[in-house]
Amino acid sequence: MIAVVGHPDLTAPTLALLEEELRERLASFAMAGRAGLVRAGRGLPLAFGRAAREAGLALVTVLPARNRVPAPLAEPDGKAAGELLLLSEQVRLLEYDPKSLSSCVTADERLLRSCAGVLAIWDGSPSSDRDRTAHLVAFARSHGLDVEVLWPRGARHEADCEVSP
Repeated sequence: MIAVVGHPDLTAPTLALLEEELRERLASFAMAGRAGLVRAGRGLPLAFGRAAREAGLALVTVLPARNRVPAPLAEPDGKAAGELLLLSEQVRLLEYDPKSLSSCVTADERLLRSCAGVLAIWDGSPSSDRDRTAHLVAFARSHGLDVEVLWPRGARHEADCEVSP
């Protein structure tokens, strides 16, 4: 199985670029009979899910749970999760709090342990109080996972587009 991790604040044009690039890369995984794994949410998870579906890659979506019951996701993550469920061949529940960054990172670490490889949408920046991509890349590498880093030319964060007063 291949998982995707990456920055949570990618611009819409960047997500469109990534969806195209991911579709091409995921086609080879589909031909090898692999599956893609994603934790439900807007942005990158949804772009990955759409690309996986178009590439013919089986998609497994992970939803947060509390006491083995799906936990609600705040909008717009909830709407994105709905689309991911439609794109998925399998859904898994995982106990974590989607409102807590540390809980989400712990969930991602658990998911990565079940994978053979990781596609990291990462610009090489260090982890911050809002973004733990660098941590997840290091975690995956330290656990012997194959990590492929993607950062297409022209990719940007939403913060890159903010105008200073």
